[in-house]
Amino acid sequence: MTDNELVAKAKEALEYSYSPYSHFAVGAALLSTDGQVFTGCNIESASYTPSNCAERTAFFKAVSEGIREFQAIAIVGGPADREELEICAPCGVCRQVMMEFCDPETFQIILAKNPKDYQVYTLK
Repeated sequence: MTDNELVAKAKEALEYSYSPYSHFAVGAALLSTDGQVFTGCNIESASYTPSNCAERTAFFKAVSEGIREFQAIAIVGGPADREELEICAPCGVCRQVMMEFCDPETFQIILAKNPKDYQVYTLK
């Protein structure tokens, strides 16, 4: 799967965001080493603490299906009322989850505005 395709999957996942409090929608697409893609969106709660980021939603879906080896994640996000997305980096809690399951030297984090405008980083 190309980076562009993974970003497109993250953008699709963003459409399911439940973000009535922050009004900031995030979507993620996680690529396992065996080629499976797990998507996630942010899911908020009025009490904030039980809210979940898009990245962790994707990881938890994958891990709950027995997948524990990953090669990349694409993340898109932005204000829910705007058409244009912005670069949206993972929070510290999501980075800690990534460290639990990913090789920091090789795991790629793709931060995207769209499938043609993105930046690629390693977890390290």
